[in-house]
Amino acid sequence: MIDRNFIGHEFPPVTVEAEKGRLRFFAKATGSTDPIYSDEEAARKAGYRALPAPPTFLFSLEMDRENPFDFLELLDIDIGKILHGEQLFTYHAPICAGDRITLKSKIADIYDKKGGALEFLVIDTEARNQDGAHVAGMRRSIVVRHG
Repeated sequence: MIDRNFIGHEFPPVTVEAEKGRLRFFAKATGSTDPIYSDEEAARKAGYRALPAPPTFLFSLEMDRENPFDFLELLDIDIGKILHGEQLFTYHAPICAGDRITLKSKIADIYDKKGGALEFLVIDTEARNQDGAHVAGMRRSIVVRHG
């Protein structure tokens, strides 16, 4: 069983740049064909100051941590027993090429179902841009299988 005392644990923040080439590549890789994700002029005409980040790009920024699976080590969870359960994104403002995004993550909840056969780890991440504006939030649920 995962130690519930870790609820509220905060991980060290990480700051990453939303780089233009990476935004284009992510849009292409995820099948986003809207020209605002690849053409700077189209993005400006749509009201963006630069290429905007596609909707799920925030998760890839989270993977830029020195150890993106540090929560597994902290909680002594075998990576072979986890499943990605759910992902939720809430945007308050666009993330655009050139923005420097600081991500602060914490363990929001740990609970179990099916008599402990499944445990759920909920991690919330707050994203702020270089001006300190809260631009987005992300919640992910990791399922840990036992037995």
